[in-house]
Amino acid sequence: MTEREILIKKISSYQFMIEDMRLYLDTHPYDIETVKRIRACEEVLAPLVETFESKFGALFKSNNESNRWSWIKSPWPWESEEDD
Repeated sequence: MTEREILIKKISSYQFMIEDMRLYLDTHPYDIETVKRIRACEEVLAPLVETFESKFGALFKSNNESNRWSWIKSPWPWESEEDD
């Protein structure tokens, strides 16, 4: 597994956890522990995204400030670098 694939997998995992906990908060809005867990996950996620973007380019279209179309030049998440 390449470094790019490892980062994508970690980023996806944290994004899923955060989204899942936010959905939980829809039915348990006063669960402070879940809010704390979301913040902790977001603190881990931010540097992962920064690392990915510094090495491989914009991960999200909205994170690309210089050229709004350059984000599509990278391999898509389902494309393996080994396929090249």
